[in-house]
Amino acid sequence: MSNEKRDSWGSRSQFILASIGSAVGLGNAWRFPGLAAKHGGGAFLLVYLMAMLILGIPFLMMEISIGRKMRRGVPGALRAINKKTEPIGWFAVSNAFVISVYYAVVFAWVIMMALVSYKFAELTGNPDAMSSASGIWATLIKTTGTTSGYTTISLPVLGCLVFAWVLIYSCIRNGPNTVGKVVTYTVFLPIFCLLILAIKGIIMPGAMEGLQKFFVPDFSSLSSADIWIDAIGQVFYSLSIMMAIMVAYGSFLNKDSNIAKDAMIIAFSDFAISVLAGIVLFTTMSGTGQLENMTASGIGTAFIVYPQSIVLLTNSGVANAVFAFVFYFCLCTLAIDSAFSIIEGVSTAIADAFRLSHKKTTLAVCIVASVLSLWFTTGAGLAWLDIVDNWCNAYSLILVGILEAIAIGWLFDPKKVLKEVNRNTTGFRMPEWWFVISIRFLAPLTLTGFFIWNLVALFKNGGIYGASDGYSLSANIIGGWLILALCFFSGFIVKLIEKNLEKKGFKPDEDEWIDEAES
Repeated sequence: MSNEKRDSWGSRSQFILASIGSAVGLGNAWRFPGLAAKHGGGAFLLVYLMAMLILGIPFLMMEISIGRKMRRGVPGALRAINKKTEPIGWFAVSNAFVISVYYAVVFAWVIMMALVSYKFAELTGNPDAMSSASGIWATLIKTTGTTSGYTTISLPVLGCLVFAWVLIYSCIRNGPNTVGKVVTYTVFLPIFCLLILAIKGIIMPGAMEGLQKFFVPDFSSLSSADIWIDAIGQVFYSLSIMMAIMVAYGSFLNKDSNIAKDAMIIAFSDFAISVLAGIVLFTTMSGTGQLENMTASGIGTAFIVYPQSIVLLTNSGVANAVFAFVFYFCLCTLAIDSAFSIIEGVSTAIADAFRLSHKKTTLAVCIVASVLSLWFTTGAGLAWLDIVDNWCNAYSLILVGILEAIAIGWLFDPKKVLKEVNRNTTGFRMPEWWFVISIRFLAPLTLTGFFIWNLVALFKNGGIYGASDGYSLSANIIGGWLILALCFFSGFIVKLIEKNLEKKGFKPDEDEWIDEAES
């Protein structure tokens, strides 16, 4: 397949902003602060920073560079490296597709909360009205709290979901051309909103106590394995690696781009925005007397705990409603970039593999994903989302990372990838010891340990079928084991499709990785 007509980023800044937009998502706004509260504040920040430097940044550079080198989505890029590793790419793509299905529903919840933010005015001074059972969000989504209740559909969520998918497709309908224009606004808007909320939080009485808890390390937390597991997991999830995104974004880069520097900018920007979001939540929660109620659960923080703080912000209902809108509008701008970047990674991989129109492929992926996402608008939707999200991130995503690290570190030469990373660098160069040791040893060993830890906890708490989340055996089989298996074997399913198409004259991509000195 010729790559001469492949779309590309309009500028270096567009790529950096798009990558930051993908990396900075809802997890930065609610999960990062929640984990910091769980693990001794500053202690979690230190561990996160270490994990980002040692593991996250090398992995980020690796994915961007193989995408730029081969001008392909992740399956095609891995195929060029070693034909046997292509299924790993499809594992990443299929898992990302599943994530996009339910992530769009979370995006819809955020849109819905922004639209009904006026309701916060009449609940001023009444945090009990925002409880998990009677709060605005809980009332609107009509959840049963169980995996039953399929006949009940929340019309507000349904309407917002349709709007969310229209926005997602509109942002990526022409690939990097439209993405580059959209991120110019959507990356800076949440920063602006977070700054407003941070200023408000800092000037509140008691805010310093929140800042102290956030930034001052509780070193006793470092002795717990949980803090290391959670920090490493947050790094990989937050940087959008192992999700087919960064390989796809890298495939639209020009050959003169500076991956080494750009990856550092992306990673530290992502970290900075996470810290800013932490300041917002810790100061606001402290200033309203809710600091001890912070939870590591992102959904609980965003839709139950933080709303309880919003109604206590001021004595003015109008002011509280305005701040509620700013907060959820901020979450909307964070969610949109991450949502469309996931779809972009999926559609790029499919279009490249089967030589399809990128625009038509993107539309088809959006339509299929949007239909599947309707499942999560039912009364059982929240429970199923909880199950699927847990399995996609705690198991599938980590398995992809292990396999990618093995593919590059052991079935290929990471030094060749490093050469691509450091091409065009005039200042900072990624050191060989840092990159190679991370990809070949630290990443696979750490992620394998992470995966085993999760499996042990799963079977220890939930029995042989792993229902540690409290849901039934059948729910865990369908929403967990079955989806994981389908994602894992998706590459072999694609191979069967390719062989069938070959009988009709289709020729799979046969490009290989060739170093510049060899070409």
